[in-house]
Amino acid sequence: MVGLTGGIGAGKSAVAGRLATLGAVVIDADRLAREAVAAGSAGLAEVVAVFGPEVLAADGSLDRAALARRVFNDEAARRRLEAIIHPRVRARTAELVAAAPPDAVVVNDVPLLVESGLAPAYEIVIVVLADEETRIARLMGDRGMTRDEAVARIRAQATDEQRRAAADIVIVNDGTLEELDHRVDEVWRERLAPA
Repeated sequence: MVGLTGGIGAGKSAVAGRLATLGAVVIDADRLAREAVAAGSAGLAEVVAVFGPEVLAADGSLDRAALARRVFNDEAARRRLEAIIHPRVRARTAELVAAAPPDAVVVNDVPLLVESGLAPAYEIVIVVLADEETRIARLMGDRGMTRDEAVARIRAQATDEQRRAAADIVIVNDGTLEELDHRVDEVWRERLAPA
């Protein structure tokens, strides 16, 4: 199994999308984490029990911004949240891996792969990197963050050096989407495509 990671704003999602287009089975850990705390789920009920009803939106769904404010600068709170979400994500990931065709290239898209110490669990780790200023510009333009918010999110994650240390393949995404696709295609042909 292939692990795919990269810092916020680096372009990991674009790489995952391209790999899916090329034929990989991509398992998106972020999507599974959202499903783990979807409205009406046992995961959401547990989050509310731990963090209180103020993390609920008016429609009964999780108010992600409210929860983020509670856990972003509180290590203990973040660990409590991870203890609720991570086991559910791991269980669902195992189900999806088991359901994949035996010859499939399975790519597990895990934003915090390095931070969680998961690199040894993968046969190949692909890390997507981009210059910090490029990442900040993307976060401000694509996600509406302020510069300070973007910098804080970047600094809360692993450094590029830590990611490089865990990487078997590094994809630098400082250029155009066409250039990124070309690099992903090369990686697919040379390292990932089934024989």
